[in-house]
Amino acid sequence: MSGAIAITLGDPAGIGPEIIAKAFRDAPGATRGAFVAGDVATLRRASQALAGPGRPAWPVAQIETVAEVSTLPPGCIPVLQVIAPPANIVMGQVSAEAGRAAGDCVVWAARAALRGEIAAIVTAPLHKEALAAAGFPYPGHTELLQAEAAAHLGRSVADVPVRMMLANDELRTVLVSIHMSLRNAIEAVHFEGVLQTLRITHRALSHALGRAPRIGVAGLNPHAGEGGLFGSEERETIAPAIAAARAEGIDANGPHAPDTVFMRARARHGVPDSGEFDVVIAMYHDQGLIPVKYLGVEKGVNVTLGLPLVRTSPDHGTAFDIAGTGLADASSLVEALRMARTLGSA
Repeated sequence: MSGAIAITLGDPAGIGPEIIAKAFRDAPGATRGAFVAGDVATLRRASQALAGPGRPAWPVAQIETVAEVSTLPPGCIPVLQVIAPPANIVMGQVSAEAGRAAGDCVVWAARAALRGEIAAIVTAPLHKEALAAAGFPYPGHTELLQAEAAAHLGRSVADVPVRMMLANDELRTVLVSIHMSLRNAIEAVHFEGVLQTLRITHRALSHALGRAPRIGVAGLNPHAGEGGLFGSEERETIAPAIAAARAEGIDANGPHAPDTVFMRARARHGVPDSGEFDVVIAMYHDQGLIPVKYLGVEKGVNVTLGLPLVRTSPDHGTAFDIAGTGLADASSLVEALRMARTLGSA
């Protein structure tokens, strides 16, 4: 397997190309061994926009194969042309053309990773509405990658369960459900789903940490149901799933009050993994993501667990409101690259 990391283009009407160019310009250590799976012209425009009128842009080098990444000198942005050049892109506007470009880059990278041609994927932000306009039947990266993995393995999508983990240097959280309405997310809190989340988290973090992770589990209801006064899901569903996981040797603990468990898991004084738990299982999207994002979107990294490949991404979207202005912060993309390298070599 190549040790190269593919960074997908993201939506060309958003900040993806801009933060990619900034990452290569400002964080050479993090981008070492990485290349862009995307469009050469789009990266050149982004690089030139960052340089300003009359100033030299950070150079973009078109490569023909992944193997060329290791032979290039530092100080350039390697781009492998994997899509037809998108036309008529308007910065900050949703379009099927932009969604198709973003989605096609992810498909190429997923297939390359599944064939063992690259070590990991870092996905720049795409726009879900644009992706849908382009005809992709997936609400986001996670579901698209899951479908590609299932097709590669010859399995149904249901037989390749995945989970989202959002992490920074202070906190990790894994979600039982991802992109669905809150009403449906509550209904998704069932024994099999919680147990499956615990198994996926245990397996993935054991690999990454080199030891069994300490898993704290959040309740669904206020005060984790307060003994059934505020809901029965903890007693009837979550606690039995934790017990079953513990019987399998998984170090799971809970369910705990969701308004305090994240504080208990948070690393203290900048010392990694110094909290009571290495990771918190959250019952639904916002319950888990708000605590991590509050600590700083610029530090957060999204990791997809359960795939037969390594995928990370920055903890933010396409930011159409500032696309093309040069204001976007590349810090989260840089952190995603660092985590992808760590996971890819674990």
